[in-house]
Amino acid sequence: MTWLDALILGLVEGVTEYLPVSSTGHLILTAQLLGLRDSLASRHAVDAFSIVIQGGAILAVLRLYWSRVCAMTRACFATVGLMRFGPNHRYDIVLARNLVIAFLPAAILGPLLEDTLEARLFHPVPILAALAIGGVAMIMVSPSVRERSSLAQGRGHSGDTLGPARALLVGLAQCLAMWPGTSRSMTSILGGLGVGMRAKESAEFSFLLALPTLGGACVWKLRRLVDAPDAVSQLGGWWMIVLGTAAAYFAALLSVKWMVAYLSRGGIAPFGWWRVILAGVLGTALLAGWVSL
Repeated sequence: MTWLDALILGLVEGVTEYLPVSSTGHLILTAQLLGLRDSLASRHAVDAFSIVIQGGAILAVLRLYWSRVCAMTRACFATVGLMRFGPNHRYDIVLARNLVIAFLPAAILGPLLEDTLEARLFHPVPILAALAIGGVAMIMVSPSVRERSSLAQGRGHSGDTLGPARALLVGLAQCLAMWPGTSRSMTSILGGLGVGMRAKESAEFSFLLALPTLGGACVWKLRRLVDAPDAVSQLGGWWMIVLGTAAAYFAALLSVKWMVAYLSRGGIAPFGWWRVILAGVLGTALLAGWVSL
């Protein structure tokens, strides 16, 4: 892997991680076009690289929502009596509670099902099916999303008003992203819409939920890379990982800001159509022997 390869993969990761278009599909296609998946060893190394550089996307959300994360932290300290309880702490503690509840299904099911899912779903047909089915679902629900976004500001739930049961449903929806090609962002956003959130609020809750979810996956894969020096040398050294992570950070900053602004006024059908097109492109490339999954 060259520095340009690491830079390109980092930019693709940052742009697509929080858009409901499947960063996995985009990274696979990009790595193949760059010639980085020509052997089994290189594929394993690049796949691990793609997950570790999610750390840059995580830091981007942490930067953008730093004030909200700090508010939740202060609220937690206030709840246990270490700080004075302020007037807004009730909403912050509810948001923190909901994020913990929504994270638990992935935290429990992820390690338990990892090997089974890799054996059964990490194949071309399931990945292409997830891309296409997710795209069609987003196209179908887009009209109702636009209608809900046009409602008065006081209508609908947000992350700090959801009840525990609704937060759990969002977390269970996020678990569908264990199916590669589905998109964690898509499943959590659709889950939020399903429990009564508007698109913008659902996306922001999804971004905050990514902090523990992607953070756990990143640390898990980073541990594997540390234990596999051959994979690091296959990538060209740790500097390539640092470069890819930095690129993902700056790209994700712009992507998240754009996504929030767009969902305040637009629907999600364009993302659905893009997924369907990507599934068609990947399917054609697979049949022609241009890429391998």
